[in-house]
Amino acid sequence: MIDFTLPEIRRLLIKLVLRAVDTADHIWSWSHFRRRRQHQARRSHYKRRGYPLT
Repeated sequence: MIDFTLPEIRRLLIKLVLRAVDTADHIWSWSHFRRRRQHQARRSHYKRRGYPLT
């Protein structure tokens, strides 16, 4: 997975501090899904263009 980005950290802090509807587990699950999906998209992008995968 990719590292946390500044907007992601900001969003997590806001959601965790001001959580009215979402549970902490839901917030962390969403973050995990988002970072995993970004990693998949990055790999696909590089693979399509012929760059070596790291």
